[in-house]
Amino acid sequence: MEKTVYRAGGGGFGRRLASLRRRLRALPGLDLPFLAILLALVGLGLVVLFSAGYAVALYRRGDAFTYIRPQLLFAALGVAAMYLASLVDYHIWHKLAWPLMGLSLVLLVVVLFMPEYNGCKRWIVLPGLGTLQPSEIAKFSVVLVFAHIISLNHDRMKTFTTGVLPFAVILGVVTVLMLLEPHLSGTLLILGIGAVLMFVGGTGLKWFALAGGAAVAAIAAAVILLPELVPYATDRLASWQDPFADPLGEGHQTIQSLYAIASGGIAGLGLGNSRQKYLYVPEPQNDFIFSILCEELGFVGAAVVIGLFLLLLLRGMSIAVRARDRFGALLAVGFVVQVILQAVLNIAVVTNTIPNTGISLPFFSSGGTSLMMLLGEMGVVLSVSRQADGA
Repeated sequence: MEKTVYRAGGGGFGRRLASLRRRLRALPGLDLPFLAILLALVGLGLVVLFSAGYAVALYRRGDAFTYIRPQLLFAALGVAAMYLASLVDYHIWHKLAWPLMGLSLVLLVVVLFMPEYNGCKRWIVLPGLGTLQPSEIAKFSVVLVFAHIISLNHDRMKTFTTGVLPFAVILGVVTVLMLLEPHLSGTLLILGIGAVLMFVGGTGLKWFALAGGAAVAAIAAAVILLPELVPYATDRLASWQDPFADPLGEGHQTIQSLYAIASGGIAGLGLGNSRQKYLYVPEPQNDFIFSILCEELGFVGAAVVIGLFLLLLLRGMSIAVRARDRFGALLAVGFVVQVILQAVLNIAVVTNTIPNTGISLPFFSSGGTSLMMLLGEMGVVLSVSRQADGA
């Protein structure tokens, strides 16, 4: 009797599994070029991270695999999350936009009570699990809420009450909380994402001109209300203008980064052969990983990475153009632009084009929360591509 019951149960499971396979095969195909570019970035990022980070990992933790081991795990979990997100109808994010925004605001408040690391409070410590960076969830939530509001009110985006006010309130609250950490790079990134979505969504150009004046007023208010930010920002600006004025202090990281880039030349020193990663560049596995990439792979390797990011942007915009509805198009634009803006800011910092803002390079820098969130967002873009016209 037990044998018969087991077979019956097994047959039921087999039928359910076969049914699931049929449903998956019936799904529209996702955008394979976008997926291939994305996986190339992730794969190259893991290789470069191990090469850039094993020396400092061995010195700090006594284990050369300290950074790459969790990154491999989070990459695998992120790819799985990306695939699952690509299977889900992206319209479900309409219902989750505001709850996720509420959660991100709560986490941005909670992080202010966490211990400082390098003078900032950006991580929530999860005992036994690691850390969580609320700013990553905030980026995701801003894209969702902006896409949600714009898609529901696209015919009224020229007015102040619909096309400006709700977005200004959201960005204002998020900006204040992130400046309190302080997290200048994350603030700039979220403001950039918000501005792009508002522009694409149809907000009148005159409001952007007025926003410029408001930004100046906001900076003045921050100087008055948040005086602790003044020396922080002043030191960063002085170091940017002349990093050699303080070679052992604020300018040290930038100087070592420039040495690494310059020594790479056209073809680089070869993968694994960087000299600057041996405790000269303070964070070779994180914010300044691109300088180690330039040193080991040279101008050619740097051009390949920049080319991959450019291809990701072009293919992402292609998905947005072919999206079935405005909400899907805005999601694709928001998430892809987030990646590109973050990459541009990171490379600009590493090359001393802009002041050091402490921003990571997407898919390359060490950080589990960031990698999983980025891959999850790319899964949403792939979900949009499944329903795109001409897919």
